[in-house]
Amino acid sequence: MKIIGLAGSNSHQSINKKLVTYASSLFRENETELLDLNDFEVELYRPDREELNGIPRKISDLASKISNADLIILSLAEHNSSYNASFKNTLDWLSRIPNRKVFDNTSMLLMATSPGARGGKSVLESAEATFPRMAANLKGIFSLPSFNENFDTEKGIITDIEKDSELKEIIYKIVNG
Repeated sequence: MKIIGLAGSNSHQSINKKLVTYASSLFRENETELLDLNDFEVELYRPDREELNGIPRKISDLASKISNADLIILSLAEHNSSYNASFKNTLDWLSRIPNRKVFDNTSMLLMATSPGARGGKSVLESAEATFPRMAANLKGIFSLPSFNENFDTEKGIITDIEKDSELKEIIYKIVNG
């Protein structure tokens, strides 16, 4: 299985990237590529900008990676109960590529974490409602609340035994159908 991991955050210290990295490591014997949203940063979407310049090459490259993957592991940062602005801009550009939907029917493990007790629940609810319309094939949804208490950043692992087991069970179901 070819897997891409991506945090919906442009922070260089992204806790969501740490969660994606950990979750990706649990898919043993699979080809995994961790992507950085900053590598696909483009100007703010504007219809007249698209008309003048077309789809940015970085966005086309990301679309190709999505289309060539069997699974996307995506962990969303929550900013004011919604997507990170950089991630939302990327979605907007991806949605403009002719003759394809954003996630191109690719399977997805959708996740979020935050320092707070809700663990990104608001952004997960939004994504769960909208991503299937963007052709995401949701295979599992996972939230890690209170990141700083439940994740060891030095070891790169979830320390809450129940939450770790929950993620591993979701991954087991994805791998074994």
